[in-house]
Amino acid sequence: MGVHAARRLVTFPYLGPHAYSVTCCAFARRPTFLDKDTVADAATQLLHISGEERFAVLAYCFMPDHVHLLVEGASASSDLARLLARWKQRTGYTHTRVTGERLWQGGFYDHVLREGEDRLALIRYILGNPLRAGLVKSVVEYPFWGSGVWSRDELIDTLFDG
Repeated sequence: MGVHAARRLVTFPYLGPHAYSVTCCAFARRPTFLDKDTVADAATQLLHISGEERFAVLAYCFMPDHVHLLVEGASASSDLARLLARWKQRTGYTHTRVTGERLWQGGFYDHVLREGEDRLALIRYILGNPLRAGLVKSVVEYPFWGSGVWSRDELIDTLFDG
């Protein structure tokens, strides 16, 4: 993946009650998200800012050098670009202040979910990334995933048969 975002859909406004699968990469694809404090700050800020911007965070999973998100707008004013810009700016500022290093690569990659697209299957796929990457033997072992809607236990019980 390059430094710049994938081309956005020209005719789609990225505004309103739509769901999006998003990937944001760490600067230079460094394994920045192996640090639990960095992940904790980024996850906390994601949940806080998403609330302010009227988004539900259905799932997130921080991989060593990128993060997967599944977010859904909750109002007509829910603006995906504004959500991601605010989140990356705030977390990037904090990270640079603490470490002296840049946190984020520019842009993001997205997929707009279609009506009827199976959100639970997509959440299962997102949360299964650490397992497929060989980072853990069980999804339950991986500490850097969650949701602003469901607890980890609820997701495990629903998606992975406990």
